[in-house]
Amino acid sequence: MKRTQEFLAVDSLPWTEVAGAPGVSERLLSAAPSGDGAELTRLARWAPGLDTSAAGVIRHQYVEEVLLLEGELEDLTLGTVFTAGHYACRPPGMPHGPYRTGPGCVMLEIRYPAR
Repeated sequence: MKRTQEFLAVDSLPWTEVAGAPGVSERLLSAAPSGDGAELTRLARWAPGLDTSAAGVIRHQYVEEVLLLEGELEDLTLGTVFTAGHYACRPPGMPHGPYRTGPGCVMLEIRYPAR
């Protein structure tokens, strides 16, 4: 379970590089103490020109909700470009991606275990 936290100034949090995900940085808002990444809330920033084709289609074992806040994200499987204001909710195991972003993007991402 994530720790209790009152309001904080998100802009005061540093952007840190995400291990194993070149071109992706995050502002971690909250996370479960387990540190396995399956329960967290973060802002994720994708660098301009990032292309995840080499990683292929993505699947994971947690629920993921994503809201694009800035920029655009192209889903290469769907052939669709999503922009600020687009939202996704993915159950465990749902295939998605790969993705490409020309201008870069920032998204709010919420992950939690399936119940």
